[in-house]
Amino acid sequence: MDTSHVSALQLKHAGIERQLHEELGRPSPDAATIQTLKKRKLKLKEELLRH
Repeated sequence: MDTSHVSALQLKHAGIERQLHEELGRPSPDAATIQTLKKRKLKLKEELLRH
């Protein structure tokens, strides 16, 4: 697999992780947003594991 593709996936994963931490740090985190971010993060992680 192309290393630039893997690098792009890793950057996206890190960005989602950051967004997740920001949302969880809010006084009243939005459960739907957290769920969506976790699903996106899991999909990226699964794609990374395939490569």
